[in-house]
Amino acid sequence: MNLPPKGGVLPAADLTGLIDEGRIVHTTGGITPDHIDRAVQIQPASIDLRLGHVAYRLQSSFLPQQHLVQDRMQDLIMYKVDLNEGGILEREAVYLIPLVESLRLPSNIKGKTNPKSSTGRLDIFTRVITDCSNRFEDIAPGYAGHLYLEVVPRSFTVKVRTGMRLNQLRLFYVDTEPIQGQELRERYLNDQMLYTDDGEVFDSELAARFDGVLMGVDLTAPNGEGAPIGYRARKNSQVIDLDRVGAYDADDFWDPIMPPKSGRLILEPEEFYIFASKERIRVPLSCAAEMVEFDAGSGELRTHYAGFFDPGFGYGRAGEIKGTKAVLEVRPHDVPFAIEDGQVLFKMKYERMVAEPSIWYGAEIGSNYHNQTLRLAKQFTSGPERT
Repeated sequence: MNLPPKGGVLPAADLTGLIDEGRIVHTTGGITPDHIDRAVQIQPASIDLRLGHVAYRLQSSFLPQQHLVQDRMQDLIMYKVDLNEGGILEREAVYLIPLVESLRLPSNIKGKTNPKSSTGRLDIFTRVITDCSNRFEDIAPGYAGHLYLEVVPRSFTVKVRTGMRLNQLRLFYVDTEPIQGQELRERYLNDQMLYTDDGEVFDSELAARFDGVLMGVDLTAPNGEGAPIGYRARKNSQVIDLDRVGAYDADDFWDPIMPPKSGRLILEPEEFYIFASKERIRVPLSCAAEMVEFDAGSGELRTHYAGFFDPGFGYGRAGEIKGTKAVLEVRPHDVPFAIEDGQVLFKMKYERMVAEPSIWYGAEIGSNYHNQTLRLAKQFTSGPERT
């Protein structure tokens, strides 16, 4: 595949081309394009990465710096967990799992990884490590080597298997920059990127800032019905098998949070919360988006784990959808932190696609959260989705 020197996120067709060229390869059982499950793994602007055969329980996290991951990890290994028939990963323990896929990227292509949505909603902290790197999640231009996934279950002990997909990889041209400034403002208005719950376009001069679209948290009950506005994870619960979709009663794992009478909610340090965004967001097919921190000085809390939004999220094929709620995965640090309805907690950065993908996020490709409001991970039932 001839890759022209221009900025942007690679769509599904270009990812397929890289697989055909042997740039994204299956590293166990042979290196052929046929070992990539394209129908399952390839998303509109990303490819899902699969767990390998073994998880290494480590003493601590690390970065390899100028070393190979395989060499650097040796003196940190406590024991191995076989994942072929399913392995248990204990809460608050650090594991490193070699991934099935490896890379041989062209010199003008770089990458970034994010947890998948269900991974983040289960409070499973994950990040990819590459050889000779001093950063998590970022894949250097022209990287050739293996991929490793650090996995730390924070709230629940989980069962995982070889082939499970906890993370996803996006690829960019090296000169890709976020859409910002006047271009962002024009796209924000023309593509109607934010909607209200009433189906009205949300237009605010404050929403589209220099390098992103600001969004807030929703602490109001839908239609005054008294439904939960969020959930807090319980730490003492049974093992969650990630393959069992809809198998667990949410009441056994989550405490519902009702609308605060004062309009203010105090979050406790190191507790894990699920909330919905105040606004409904749209990602047109010409863009991909990433949820990032609004401002490190705006509060001592993390507001996301799974921050990537494929083209078509809340938009559809031709703009027929009037936005979809974003789900916030929130963990305060150090001190209790008070939030109010509509308070800005995060920012969406938009990036240009190299070309519009032939597939888009939604029911057509079996996307799990395409019509979400407040939604727990797909493994739970009776965790009411707000409609």
